Amino acid sequence: MTGLTVGWDHDVELLLGFLNTRHVLDSEASWRAWVTERGLGRSSDLAQARAARAALRSSIEGSSGPQTAAGVVHIELTDGVPVLSSSDALGAVLAASARLAVLGSWERFKICPAEDCLSAFFDRSRNRSRTWCSMQVCGNREKARTFRKRTRDLQNSTLATV
Repeated sequence: MTGLTVGWDHDVELLLGFLNTRHVLDSEASWRAWVTERGLGRSSDLAQARAARAALRSSIEGSSGPQTAAGVVHIELTDGVPVLSSSDALGAVLAASARLAVLGSWERFKICPAEDCLSAFFDRSRNRSRTWCSMQVCGNREKARTFRKRTRDLQNSTLATV
């Protein structure tokens, strides 16, 4: 069993990595490689990993209704302190999710609204108002689209009144 007493930042990075595994979950081989690269023990069932990823992303997006993410997470007493642990990758991800939720950090996970992106990101802003995964890429692209549309609409309305 792998004890999961690592830090908060590790949990954030692990969960973000898992939430953004769209192509990793295309095959058993890529899923095993992702798990091995992160030292998460054995890889879980691919179908369960896909279902858990979908449920976690849906939860972050605020979808209503029950979401199910099945994995094995154990609670061990280490030096008299309860510690979440798991022997497989999916359990490690779910344990990280649970720790972050208990710490009040779950609401900081967001999905980029750019339709050509949809990456998960962690909002580290003080007031939790970040919208885009990257202001330099997705945010800038959307602001440019909005500006072009506003300019085009203004030109069209000016031509219509002439």
